[in-house]
Amino acid sequence: MTLEMQFATMGTMLLGGLSLGGLFDLYRVLAHHLRAPRYAYYVLDLVFWIIGTLLVFKLLYDINWGQVRLFIFIGLLVGVIVYFWLFSGILIKCLQFLIRMVKIVFHWVAQLVNILMIRPVVLLFRVIIIFFGFLSAIAIFLYQVMLQLLYTVWKIVRFLTFPLIRYVRAQIGNNTTVQTMVKFIRRFFHRT
Repeated sequence: MTLEMQFATMGTMLLGGLSLGGLFDLYRVLAHHLRAPRYAYYVLDLVFWIIGTLLVFKLLYDINWGQVRLFIFIGLLVGVIVYFWLFSGILIKCLQFLIRMVKIVFHWVAQLVNILMIRPVVLLFRVIIIFFGFLSAIAIFLYQVMLQLLYTVWKIVRFLTFPLIRYVRAQIGNNTTVQTMVKFIRRFFHRT
């Protein structure tokens, strides 16, 4: 490996250490905001280290065909230390600000959906329920009025036709054919 390639590898590993530190802070901030169960952090730690390792070896493979030397680990360590010394606080504040902004935007979108879509549908549903309730109250009132009117008319018709009905019953009472038909009709309608 030439000296130029060694410097390029060392610089790449410094950048790899910086990016590994940034990835760790990103993981730490997101894991804090996710509030996952305790056992999920073990899985997330494993995923972080797998992604970090793949990133470092991809960089190493691209720069010097995957040759591992001691100065590669030193470069990674120096990159991580420089990152935590200079950039960690800034990145954490930026990530927390971005998360707050995403939450605010999500809250606004949820409020807009609630105001523009959900509330009008609920209001329309309530208006329809009130309208049909009002119509059913009117229908019940009209039914009761009609029932009272028809009952009164029925009483008047019955009073006026009572002599005629008594005369017809007297005539039917003497006729056996009509009595047989009446018995048949009564049996037909009184079946169980």
